[in-house]
Amino acid sequence: MKAGRVGLGTLSIVLAARMIGAQQTRDVSVPLSRFSERKAETLLREKLPCLGCHQMGNEGGRLAPDLATVRERRSAGYIAAMVADPQRVRPGTMMPRHPQPASQEQLIVRYLATRAGTATGGVDATPAQRDDRSAAALYARFCAGCHGANGSGDGPNAKSLPVPPAVHRSAEQMSLRSDDALFDAISGGGAIMNRSPRMPAFGLVLAPGEIRSLVRHVRELCKCQGPAWSTDGSRR
Repeated sequence: MKAGRVGLGTLSIVLAARMIGAQQTRDVSVPLSRFSERKAETLLREKLPCLGCHQMGNEGGRLAPDLATVRERRSAGYIAAMVADPQRVRPGTMMPRHPQPASQEQLIVRYLATRAGTATGGVDATPAQRDDRSAAALYARFCAGCHGANGSGDGPNAKSLPVPPAVHRSAEQMSLRSDDALFDAISGGGAIMNRSPRMPAFGLVLAPGEIRSLVRHVRELCKCQGPAWSTDGSRR
C-alpha cells in the first residue's frame, strides 16, 4: 500500500460508522438534561453490560477502551455505530451487540459523545482473529478475560467486577447449573439469569452450535454434569 492511502479495512470501518451513526447523532449537539445524564449513568452502571469490559471513571472492566474519554478519541458517528452494531464496524471484535430500545440506545450514545471525563486506564481493543472457532479458542476470546484461562474465575478483569465471575472449574458450582442455564447465560447475558448484568450476551455473536460447544467446554473444565433433574441420561 502506498503511503497516505487509506486501507480497505479502515475505509469500511469509516463508511459503516457514518451510515449507522448518521441518524443517531443528529441531536448530539443538544446538551442532555441532568435527569437524562443520571439516567444514562444508572443504565450503564446497573442495567447494561458495558462496564463489564469498559472502564468509566473509577469503576468498570479493563478489557476495552475507557468510556470516560471516548468522545476525545472517536466521533459521535463512530460511537453510535459501535453501540448499534459493533461486529459490522469492527469485524472480529469481542464486543457483542446489545439489543435495546432505540430511545435508550440514543441516550447512551449522546451521553458518551458529550460527557467530559478523565481517563484512568483501559486499553484500545483490536479485532481478534476469527479463523479458529474451536470451543477452546472461543473460551479464550470471550470468557477467559473474566473467568480465567482455566476457568478459575481469576481472569485479568475479575478484580474490576462488583460480582466475582463464576468459577467454571468448580464442580461444586457448576453441578448446580443445568446445560440449558449455562447456554442461556452465554446467549442472553447475566441479567436475564438474575445474575450480574455486566456479563454481556453473546447470542448475536456466537451461533447456537458454538454456544453449545462452550457449554461442553465448561463441563470439561469442571469435570462434572448438571443436576440429575436436568438431564435424561442420554444426551450431552
